[in-house]
Amino acid sequence: MLEHGGSLNAAAVRYGRPAEEWLDLSTGINPHGYPVPVLDPECWRRLPQDNDGLENAARAYYGCPQLLAVAGSQAAIQALPRLFPSGRVLMLAPSYAEHAAAWQRAGHTLQLLAANAENIDLEAAAASCDYVLLCQPNNPTGTRFSKTRLLALTESLKKRGGVLVLDEAFMDCTQEDSLAAASDRPGLIVLRSLGKFFGLAGARVGFVLAEAGLLAALREVLGPWPLTGPARAVAHTALTDHAWQEAMRRCLLEEGSRLSCLLSDCHLGLPQGTPLFQWLLHAQAAAMHETLARRGILIRLYNAPASLPSLRFGLPGSEEAWARLAAALKELESSNVV
Repeated sequence: MLEHGGSLNAAAVRYGRPAEEWLDLSTGINPHGYPVPVLDPECWRRLPQDNDGLENAARAYYGCPQLLAVAGSQAAIQALPRLFPSGRVLMLAPSYAEHAAAWQRAGHTLQLLAANAENIDLEAAAASCDYVLLCQPNNPTGTRFSKTRLLALTESLKKRGGVLVLDEAFMDCTQEDSLAAASDRPGLIVLRSLGKFFGLAGARVGFVLAEAGLLAALREVLGPWPLTGPARAVAHTALTDHAWQEAMRRCLLEEGSRLSCLLSDCHLGLPQGTPLFQWLLHAQAAAMHETLARRGILIRLYNAPASLPSLRFGLPGSEEAWARLAAALKELESSNVV
């Protein structure tokens, strides 16, 4: 199993500090998650039902013609590579590690491209690959590409039977940059999730946006009832709550900027990322991670590739949490760690 953020219980054991005393900034999940309403008890007693409005709500939210609901985008990440002939897959590094692991398990070969390069020649690297998989924006660096470039890349890959897979897990704050509307064209697959922006990671709800034939093949692989009835009910409510979505986008854009400024003001480097997290490349990343952990603040450490030691900071969920982080960063700045 690969390491992920949010391993709070493991950190509690390792550092001898109860879980409730930690400030967990390791996941990139919205700390102001969607307020789950009381659910109809029937959704617990009945098998999950199609035609309950969830897919219609999701198509309207993403602005796409067709999609498949899955048990979090992780289910699609593991299944999709098995639908394609073995080939060469281009990915950024660092990026969400589950993608690379899944494609390798399915017999594909990886070609990695540095995510922090000043001018990423995506097209040149893709010329020798059968598939391109990008987190858009990239997790953890925040790197993103224009829609024009990605659509042109899709056409280029399609001509030789290739596919562009876009994981848009962190796209919700900037929906205008999404390729969801174009996801029915051959050669393009878009993954979306309710885990990050909506803060509903525990519900395990995701969607695959693609052409009809690919969705049908994936549905056969995943089998019936990929989502629980309660998860479908919560997802439907969240996807149709437009007032909450708009207010949350404004909130997260402000807080993402606040986190970026806080890290910059502490002279720890030049952060980059998304409204839900900030990524910091630093030679002393491991020491900084350890120092903050000993103060009960959990962030995400990236030590692969070895040439790019870095940290990812999620958003604090309260003013008390913001103050605690700021104090720890100021202390870190004045220490001999950095």
